[in-house]
Amino acid sequence: MESSEEEDDFPSIESVTPQSKIDTIYQSKTEKGIRKLCFELLDLKDAVENLCGNKRAKYLAFLRLSEEVVEVDHELNELRRHISAQGILVQNLMTGVCHELDELNRGDGEIQEAQQEPKNCDLEDPLSNEAEDQRANCLENIDVLLAEHKVEEAIEAIDAEERACPELRGSVDMSDDGMSSHNSDFQKRKAMLGDQLVHITEQPSVGITELRKAVSGLLKLEKGPLAHQLLLKACGSRLQRSILAFLPLCPCYPETYPSTLSNLVFSTISSTTKEIDSIFGDNPVYSNRVVQWAEWEIESLVRLVKENAPTSETIFALRAASICVQASLNHCSVLESQGLKLSKLLLVLLQPYIEEVLELNFRRARREVLDFAGTDESLQLSPRFASPLSTFATSSNSVLVDGGMRFISIVNDIVEQLTPLVILHFGGNILTRISQLFDKYVDTLIKALPGPSEDDSLTEPKETVPFRAETDSQQLALLGAAFTIAEELLPMVVSRIWSVLNESKEAASGLTDNIMPPTSNTIEFKDWRRHLQHSWDKLKDHFCRQYVLNFIYSRDGQTRLDVQIYLNGEGEDLIWDSDPLPSLPFQALFGKLQQLATVAGDVLLGREKIQKVLLARLTETVVMWLSDEHDFWGVLEDDSASLQPLGLQQLILDMHFTVEIARFAGYPSRILHQIASAIIARAIRTFSARGIDPQSALPEDEWFVDTAKVAISKLLMGASGSDTSEIDDEHITIHDEIISDSEGSPSSLSSIDSFESFASADMAELESPVYTDPEA
Repeated sequence: MESSEEEDDFPSIESVTPQSKIDTIYQSKTEKGIRKLCFELLDLKDAVENLCGNKRAKYLAFLRLSEEVVEVDHELNELRRHISAQGILVQNLMTGVCHELDELNRGDGEIQEAQQEPKNCDLEDPLSNEAEDQRANCLENIDVLLAEHKVEEAIEAIDAEERACPELRGSVDMSDDGMSSHNSDFQKRKAMLGDQLVHITEQPSVGITELRKAVSGLLKLEKGPLAHQLLLKACGSRLQRSILAFLPLCPCYPETYPSTLSNLVFSTISSTTKEIDSIFGDNPVYSNRVVQWAEWEIESLVRLVKENAPTSETIFALRAASICVQASLNHCSVLESQGLKLSKLLLVLLQPYIEEVLELNFRRARREVLDFAGTDESLQLSPRFASPLSTFATSSNSVLVDGGMRFISIVNDIVEQLTPLVILHFGGNILTRISQLFDKYVDTLIKALPGPSEDDSLTEPKETVPFRAETDSQQLALLGAAFTIAEELLPMVVSRIWSVLNESKEAASGLTDNIMPPTSNTIEFKDWRRHLQHSWDKLKDHFCRQYVLNFIYSRDGQTRLDVQIYLNGEGEDLIWDSDPLPSLPFQALFGKLQQLATVAGDVLLGREKIQKVLLARLTETVVMWLSDEHDFWGVLEDDSASLQPLGLQQLILDMHFTVEIARFAGYPSRILHQIASAIIARAIRTFSARGIDPQSALPEDEWFVDTAKVAISKLLMGASGSDTSEIDDEHITIHDEIISDSEGSPSSLSSIDSFESFASADMAELESPVYTDPEA
């Protein structure tokens, strides 16, 4: 009753599963799972054991098979040897049977003789049989050694047999038929041994030791020429394999690959020469063949260098060619100690290639140098090259300065690729090409100046020039840049070349004939500098000529230096009073030169030498023009012209004034003095021919000099007639020296005492070849 009441009070208790039942149910399931898992693990264990057992069994079976294969191979070798021995025995039996048949076929007379002497035969037969047995044993031993490829022991056996029986050497006829047969068999085995030795030398994998033994064996078999040929062939084949293995790497090393190829070739030549000397000795025949073989290998080397070189116009090709020459000639000098002189052949083979690379590189350099419009952001110059040109850099001259820096950078890049031996043999050629490149650069600068070019070759239109130097400052900067390159930078760049060439001259006594450069390659430093100076002179003369022509001729083509100012003493340009002055054109010339000197002082700051050179040349150009002007002298020397002493005085004063301008400014010139004196002498002759006496019509020579000095002072001070501004005579000393046809003629120019000039100018600077002019 109590339980029923409890169930009524808790009707849901029937749905609750007791914990013990739960444990029983799940425990049974877990045990089943574990048992199942154990069975599966046991099955897996059995499978693994079976697999390992099978693997071990198979491995053991493999080992047994390997052992059986080795045994079978050994048995096969034994069978081969046995078959070879049996074959030789069969051959010997056949030879013996034939010999017996020949013996049986002999005549009855021989048989009877043999029967009459039975006792002698009985005594000789044992000896003969014993010798034949020894020969047979020897041949059998050689056969066995040949079958086992024991070439060294076979060589010793053959050598021993030949010492024991000297008749086996050579091909001498033998009276004994048995000995003749033995000799034939012996020679056959000797030939078989030679074939084996040849086969060894032809193997690609043969080592140097095995090769040496095989060659020595052939030499012992009296096959010296064949052994020598096979040794060269084997060394050449080994070299070719090394080269073929390296050739795919050549593009990875465009500059140094020739050095590696050279090392491969010349090291092989050296080692082969040593091997041949040790094996064959000093035999002239073999030495000549070695030289021929080495020459052929060098030809192959040059061909490989050309075929695998970068494009010839690149700087990499020049570097590769230089390294090739350097490495190869160094190797050749080493080989000379071994008796091989290959330097001349190498240079003959390499010279066309080197010259081709140089030509194409300088063509490329010419294109880049003349391309002023091009920009090269990678252009980098060391400060010692860039600083001198950077002083000319302004916004209007940037193209000019960049072109000059590009020129120096390209030349310096070319020179840096050269090795000492390339400089030694091709330095003169390279210096000539550099000077020619500078000529092209100067021609381009001439096109940038106003006016037509002097050279007929410079016929390109001015529009092709990417820039023009229109103003005085631009033109002076152009001249200064060219002068700096020719005078400072180019000699600095090529100093490495000159140092190598000078060292070679000093060490000429210690160099061999094969290393010495040809005489055609030599060039003197003075001649090379003179060539650069001549190129700059051409640029300078063009500038001065155009500058003077622009001054002399007006835009409408009329000349300012009109001869009429010296005729009849009339003309608006003639001023002649109590204080005479030069004619107006020469006064204007003085002002023009003063203005240009001011600009030059700013543009060419710190370069007084070039300032004096340019101003002196401009002054010389004026009197040169007047001296060569045919229209001027044609009118003046015409008989119809009315000449007066006043015109002669004015012309002489103008010449003295021009000379005093140069002396006053500090750039006195002997050429100016000589040309002015020649003009005065010619004028005096012209006036004298018309009845004018120079002695009575002209003042003293000192008067012209003093008047010219006073005129300069007046023009400088801007005050006419000022006596206080006369030039101090202490700075200008004049010694009377007549430079005319008549020593007594007045008005001749005084000579120049350089150390007492106004600006203390150094005459050595102004009397250099700078003043040479073909028109003077």
